Amino acid sequence: MELYLFCLIILGSLAIFDLMVGVSNDAVNFLNSSIGSKVAPRHIIMIVASLGILAGVTFSSGMMEVARKGIFYPRYFVMPELITIFLAVMLADVILLDLFNTFGMPTSTTVSIVFELLGAAVAVSIFKLLGQGESLSGLIKYINTAKALAIIMGILLSVVVAFLSGVIAQFFTRLVFTFDYMPRLKRYGALWGGLALSIITYFILIKGSKGASFLTPETIAWIKTHSMMILSFNFLVFGIIFHFLSLFTRINILKPIVLVGTFSLAMAFAANDLVNFIGVPLAGLNAYQLASSLGDPLRATMEALEKPVKANTMLLLMAGSIMVATLWLSRKARTVTSTEVNLARQDIGIERFGSSFFGRVIVGAAWAAVGFMRKVVPVGLRRAIAIRLDPSKTTLLPGPDGTKPSFDLVRASVNLVVASAIISLATSMKLPLSTTYVTFMVAMGTSLADQAWGRESAVYRVTGVITVIGGWFFTAVGAFTTSFLFATAIYFFKLPAIIALLGLIAFSLFASYRYHLKKEKEKEQMEALAIIGISDPKASIAMTFEQTGQFLRQISDNVDICFDAAFAEDLERLRDTKAQAEKIEAMASLIINNIFMALSSLQQEDISKTAQYAKTTGVIQSIAACHRDIVFQTCQHFENYHPGFDEEQKDELRHVKAFVTRLLWNTAIMLMRRKRVDFNYISNQYERLKELVDKCDKNQVLRIQRGQSKPKVTLLYFALLGNCLRLSEQTKELLILFRDSLGLKSK
Repeated sequence: MELYLFCLIILGSLAIFDLMVGVSNDAVNFLNSSIGSKVAPRHIIMIVASLGILAGVTFSSGMMEVARKGIFYPRYFVMPELITIFLAVMLADVILLDLFNTFGMPTSTTVSIVFELLGAAVAVSIFKLLGQGESLSGLIKYINTAKALAIIMGILLSVVVAFLSGVIAQFFTRLVFTFDYMPRLKRYGALWGGLALSIITYFILIKGSKGASFLTPETIAWIKTHSMMILSFNFLVFGIIFHFLSLFTRINILKPIVLVGTFSLAMAFAANDLVNFIGVPLAGLNAYQLASSLGDPLRATMEALEKPVKANTMLLLMAGSIMVATLWLSRKARTVTSTEVNLARQDIGIERFGSSFFGRVIVGAAWAAVGFMRKVVPVGLRRAIAIRLDPSKTTLLPGPDGTKPSFDLVRASVNLVVASAIISLATSMKLPLSTTYVTFMVAMGTSLADQAWGRESAVYRVTGVITVIGGWFFTAVGAFTTSFLFATAIYFFKLPAIIALLGLIAFSLFASYRYHLKKEKEKEQMEALAIIGISDPKASIAMTFEQTGQFLRQISDNVDICFDAAFAEDLERLRDTKAQAEKIEAMASLIINNIFMALSSLQQEDISKTAQYAKTTGVIQSIAACHRDIVFQTCQHFENYHPGFDEEQKDELRHVKAFVTRLLWNTAIMLMRRKRVDFNYISNQYERLKELVDKCDKNQVLRIQRGQSKPKVTLLYFALLGNCLRLSEQTKELLILFRDSLGLKSK
């Protein structure tokens, strides 16, 4: 029994870690609408969400049954087998959720815990059957397959329903309020506020009453049977309140809707998902206590676990306190939240995801469908809709921190109302679903209806949604597989396996922490380059000088490393330069976006003075492309294990590299320090490089004629010479543009 007491201590410790990684992932469910719309200062939003969490944990007692008997039948297992299952589940859950948090990907803690329970239970059940000489067909006796299938079908259905509901609700709401919603809020705001808060209040009641310990069964039954009366009464009362607020105050009635909605979703998260974090350890504690009270603790079956057990309220509040602390302190929670807000934002900016084949196919199909609708819908109706749904009239008022929100309060309120309505409806019908999936897909649907996914960003946003959805299915597969393997190891090797897996957990958490810290620093460096929000175009242009100088300096350093790694045939360093090239390319995109933002804020009289400035975008793209080709072609050459350069080629390329990196570095210094341009020096360097490249070309032709050079290395040699020459030429052109358009005098 000492071993299993030790396992209980481990389960308790893992519960704390699981609470932290779980909240970091699930915070996006209830924070994305309020943070994305900047409805209030961040600390106010966090206080509201914290109160929702603390209220929700007291309603979660009934959900704890899922961990004990929702996926498998305890009566067929003994205590050591259940402890094996529970320990494998918690170890797998901490690793899996922390992995998703590290990469900023929202996933479902419900799906993870369900499939971890399923994987571990299947593993232990198989070994029991094999040990008893029974057929694997007997597995159905141990596993609650109906429950698992219901959860899977609920997930698939909720993804589609939530997305379509978000699109339809946002389309008609926006049709009423338009993007310039403030004048219309006076007219229709009371009706919308009454409807919104009546749905959210009903959501709080139906979600809270199910697990509330202070409500009698009769009261809960009355709430369910009088749903329409409750909704109607709330609609009337809240409608009157909002009408008077609209008439006699300056309060934006959308703000209380969003804050109350944030509270309700935070409460629902705590009530539903607390079982995902502490349900398994509590089930392990119950199993241990039950076994200890029996005559043969290691062999007695656990039928008693199938009976309802009321959770300790103080224990639930302690868990809630840990969740609240994590919500305030976790940097990973902010990373996950920023992923969803970024995908839903209304304006242009840095895209979190790239392009993908499936993203292009979906956008192409959607564009074709739009073309068909234009032919079917009458012209007059199209024009009327287009006038009311004109995104150029978007009212994005600065938030409390002075910056623009990602989307407005109309969309934030629709997000919360629709998510609350879907979850309430599913709960009342006892249909399983994931709050993560519902809130995420509603947010994506409303952003689509708001035309946030225009042709400028549609492929990248759709790719992001596909990536997140794909991650959900990876959660199911990864959770099942990981817990299956962990349960197998613990079942056969006992204490040594437990110690080894704890070591794996510690290493994984430490490695992910370091990786996330590194990525956060890189993200902060990139965001520091952004000039979005700087209203003075001259200040924006001045900042572009600094950015472009840093851009050229990083290219110079990376080209230098790339050539040296190629000479040494150091594949690891070449791959590092490839990763750095991707970051530099992202930096180029950011600079180009900043130039666009600066140009868009120029006054008419400034345009003639900075016309050349616009041309820098093409030159920066060309420089980035030349740099990318140098690095990628070199890396690909040695990844394919083609022959390296001979000593004569290395010597020639060293001279070429010296000219290129010196030219890039000197140009970077001139831009960063706003020094006077020594154009004669730059021009002379470029001309000398042209002569050197021409000489190298002739030398290589002679080597080919003498049979001294192979085709693959020859192709790389010529590619490096050509790209270095074009890189220098475009750098010279960039300097000319900055000199002529922005007054950098030449010596």
